[in-house]
Amino acid sequence: MNKLMGFYELKDSNLPSVPWEVYDENTKLDSSLLWTVRVALNSGKDFNLPRIIGETASAAQSEARRLYELYKDRGMIIYYPYFIADKSGTLKVDNNSIVIEAVSKDLWNLVTYNKKDLTVIKSNDDFNYFGEKDFLSSEEISELVRYGENVRKYFREYIYSDKVLLLEWSYAYNSSKDKKPKGERYLVFYEIREI
Repeated sequence: MNKLMGFYELKDSNLPSVPWEVYDENTKLDSSLLWTVRVALNSGKDFNLPRIIGETASAAQSEARRLYELYKDRGMIIYYPYFIADKSGTLKVDNNSIVIEAVSKDLWNLVTYNKKDLTVIKSNDDFNYFGEKDFLSSEEISELVRYGENVRKYFREYIYSDKVLLLEWSYAYNSSKDKKPKGERYLVFYEIREI
């Protein structure tokens, strides 16, 4: 499962996921929102692809158009409303365990700067904690584990063939145009891939 397939799999799953759409030459972005634009390839290396995050409709539209021209024959461009992350991390699910890695604010703090506030490993009914144990509440841990168990059921063809699935998540807020949180906080998944 590559990034492109993962976007479709997430959309079809019962997980709360970003409301992404496919960009094409007729797409017009709502100027009342900030936007995220990402590239997903049909095949090949799909790490560190170009993206634009938290930009105005005008800037996002311009970059999406440029990326569309570059990648339209090799994949697709997706877009969705920008959100502000409160806590982020990864959820690794295999046949035997669920591993939660969590970091304050944006996921880039984990994947780019290798910062980590908490790792929780659930194996059978045992939980092991590494780092700041109170960083995630018991409710947040329970919710992430529950979704990990749902992943194990929904994607059982991967799990039973000894594959490992990695999901990216955030507890997030919708964003105002000046990048201030608005509304209620929610959990959102925005990528799933086989590792």
